[in-house]
Amino acid sequence: MSKTNFTFKQFIINQEKAAMKVGIDGVMLGAWSDVANTENILDIGAGTGLISIMLAQRNSTAHIDAVETDRQSYEQAAENVNSCRWKERINVIHEKFQTFAETTQKQYDLIVSNPPYFIASLLSPEKQRTVARHSASLTQDDLLNGINKILADTGKFAVIFPYVEANIFIAKAAAKNLFCNRKTNVKPCPDKPIKRIMLEFSYTKQNLIENIICIETGERHNYTAEYKMLTKDFYLKF
Repeated sequence: MSKTNFTFKQFIINQEKAAMKVGIDGVMLGAWSDVANTENILDIGAGTGLISIMLAQRNSTAHIDAVETDRQSYEQAAENVNSCRWKERINVIHEKFQTFAETTQKQYDLIVSNPPYFIASLLSPEKQRTVARHSASLTQDDLLNGINKILADTGKFAVIFPYVEANIFIAKAAAKNLFCNRKTNVKPCPDKPIKRIMLEFSYTKQNLIENIICIETGERHNYTAEYKMLTKDFYLKF
């Protein structure tokens, strides 16, 4: 998914300027996050604007704020939003999330993030990509501190992490009274280990709902029925 634009069923994402391109992580999170009964949604680290636009497609009334710290990615997201049919309900903001969380007066029913997550991996020599991929620019503690300021009492937070970082985050979140109530483990194919985990948190501790989704059957580009079901409203091929 590295071409300059990516066409979905109801919108097009241009991505030549964005630090992080359209990827499976973002598509899955945008399709998986629970948008029911939400009026105000926040997308942390908007990137190309993909997740915000997906959520606007899935919820016909919610207002969405999308915060992006990288200038070029912000400009790209704003262009994509202004070209989509839901542009009146999406507001792209050029600001660090840490600053935004300290200054906004809004409370959000749903917060989503495909955050910079690599804690211990080598830094990319390209600065823009480093900021987008590595947690030095937005640590897990920064993320949790900000969410605790602006998530509504009955709100939910949805996020995607690699396996190791996800389990670290679950423990950190619980210490701040954010509890993981829904968890989807993502495997590239049935015989591979879990690579990503999608997590949903709230302030109310409930029985954990956990499942596994495989992206491919084991044959390249042969996608599983559950992955097709999750993403069918977006991918042209499904």
